[in-house]
Amino acid sequence: MNYDLSSPVQYVKGIGPQRARLLSRLGISTVKDALFCLPDRYEDRSSAKKIVQLVYDEFHTITGKVVSADTVTPNPRRPKLKIFEVVITDGSGLLKAKWFNQTFLKRLFKPGQEVVLYGMVKRNYWGAGFEIINPEYEILDEPDNGPPQENAGQPAAAHIHTGRIVPIYRLTEGISQKQMRNILYSVLNSSAFFIQDTMPAEIIRAYNLPGLQESIMNVHFPAPAVSVEALNRGTSPYHQRLAFDELFTLQLGLGALKREEVKEKGIPFTPDGRYLNKLLDTLPFKLTGAQERVFEDILRDMRSPAPMNRLIQGDVGSGKTIVALMAMLAAVESGYQAALMAPTEILAEQHYINIHKLVEDLGLSIHLLTGSRKNRNLDTISSGDADIVIGTHALIQEGVSFKKLGIIVIDEQHRFGVMQRATLKKKGANPDTLVMTATPIPRTLALTLYGDLDYSVIDELPPNRTPVLTRHINEKQKGSVYQLIEDEAQKGRQIYVVYPVIEETDKTTLKAAITGMEAFQVKFPHLRVGLIHGKMKPAEREEVMREFKGGTIHLLVSTTVIEVGVDVPNATLMIIIHAERFGLAQLHQLRGRVGRGGGRSYCVLLSYGITEDSKKRLDVMVKTNDGFIIAEEDLNIRGPGEFFGTKQSGLPDLKVANLVRDVKLLEAARKEAFALIQKDPSLAQHPQLRKSLEDFWGKKLELFKTA
Repeated sequence: MNYDLSSPVQYVKGIGPQRARLLSRLGISTVKDALFCLPDRYEDRSSAKKIVQLVYDEFHTITGKVVSADTVTPNPRRPKLKIFEVVITDGSGLLKAKWFNQTFLKRLFKPGQEVVLYGMVKRNYWGAGFEIINPEYEILDEPDNGPPQENAGQPAAAHIHTGRIVPIYRLTEGISQKQMRNILYSVLNSSAFFIQDTMPAEIIRAYNLPGLQESIMNVHFPAPAVSVEALNRGTSPYHQRLAFDELFTLQLGLGALKREEVKEKGIPFTPDGRYLNKLLDTLPFKLTGAQERVFEDILRDMRSPAPMNRLIQGDVGSGKTIVALMAMLAAVESGYQAALMAPTEILAEQHYINIHKLVEDLGLSIHLLTGSRKNRNLDTISSGDADIVIGTHALIQEGVSFKKLGIIVIDEQHRFGVMQRATLKKKGANPDTLVMTATPIPRTLALTLYGDLDYSVIDELPPNRTPVLTRHINEKQKGSVYQLIEDEAQKGRQIYVVYPVIEETDKTTLKAAITGMEAFQVKFPHLRVGLIHGKMKPAEREEVMREFKGGTIHLLVSTTVIEVGVDVPNATLMIIIHAERFGLAQLHQLRGRVGRGGGRSYCVLLSYGITEDSKKRLDVMVKTNDGFIIAEEDLNIRGPGEFFGTKQSGLPDLKVANLVRDVKLLEAARKEAFALIQKDPSLAQHPQLRKSLEDFWGKKLELFKTA
């Protein structure tokens, strides 16, 4: 049958519909999917030893001749337990191999055959001879009957299971490691011819990259000269070639998108400063140099006729929100509406609480729109009566329309996809876009996640911010926490205590906020203890936060709803209960709620049981307050896949490239991709590359507009 890389994998000889159904669980539907299902790791089975040289409790590859092959029942009282035993010799000694309840192997192994076995060598029952349990095997002198079938031996020329560097794949129930290798070997043999290299030849030469076909063959079944260590690190020349392709195609899409946005006609704003100057006059603090610099970047973009697409990155407490408000006021001064979209109702509410008084004092109208609000009052938005609208995903729903949307601000962009950003933009005529994130991301990685955006960093904290002293203690030391609470309360300071859950249940042993509040009320009867959590009504939460800000609540028990947006300079102590259950970014955000005044502030991480990973996280928190260092450590601990998680929603998945390991490749790929888009914007001279670009991005982005 004639087929290509897009053909269903079931048509490859030796696979069929049943195996194809199993492979679909691994995300393998087409021939191309199979080719790019790379091994998880590699084992070096190339160094065969004589039987007499074997070492107990080590993995070995052994070649020998079958002396006997029989099924035995070792225990008459357990007749269902069958062991298939093969004894081989290489002239230097005997080795027994055993497989439990795999009697079908009797059909494969015959006395006199030459075989290769791989596995861990153990002492036999008598403590003198060698045994190997459930080894990988290969029958060398079996006739070549075409592509491998289920449970069949591999053709002699292949030697894919032993005697070489062997790939180990991620599996699903119903497919063994050996069968998976047979499948991949069969796919490669029948389909390698179809692999076309779409990378421009001059780029391949400039970076001395191996060919695409050669690379795919070698990541599955490496040549003997390839370093097994490099293969396992993903730094072999062949892995790096595939990673470069992936990063290049990703950056090509971002470059095309950025070019389209540059060509689009936006709004040349003409702010006159009447609201902006009033705001700055009423603020109880002076902007930092970094805030002023970043606002200049924004203002320059807003005055330009091209739409602004800018990322503002700043650590916890660096003052991103006030800069965003200034940008929104610049749009309102020019006769337009502004929208701010946050990923959660809590965060949207906090933004509303923090800025509505400032905005209303300027004589402007501000509107909050979230999914749970009864009074949506959409007419206020569509009529233009609402100057600033703050909301959640509710902003991008059908039925929400703006009269004259000029700027959109997106907070915590990593929780939104490129598509959601685009949907909100469609509510206006090419409005300016300002994206904010408090998740510090190294610049190079930011270029991947937000490669279509210009980039500014607020890299200076306000002068009243003091580094927070952080301690990690376990449950046996929690008595010291009570003393710390008493000490801070005596100084007239306020305290946060954060719990992972609202109330206790049968399903978890975690300490809970409601129980904690009751315990603190008993322990500190002279203090007013408040409670805030996500199940409270927005008005109730706002009232609690108002009382805490006003100083009438001394100790606030909370869940992570206070992770963002709350600014209480008098709060100097943060206690995080079950700190081992929180991620690094979340711990850093929570700690950022204190240290906002002039006084010394403290963060206590109280753990109940700890794993190696959680200890690493808590050690990082004790060691540094720097969000960028914390982000780097978080990447190292969790790996990029988990670190970015939904951050990459809207971008294609990276199957080969590792954004930490491959930073240098990423920089090179970005440089080459943007240069190519500059020279050949529609990739007319590279039709095959354009096709692979469209395949890679799928329907996620309308990259090349013909209008």
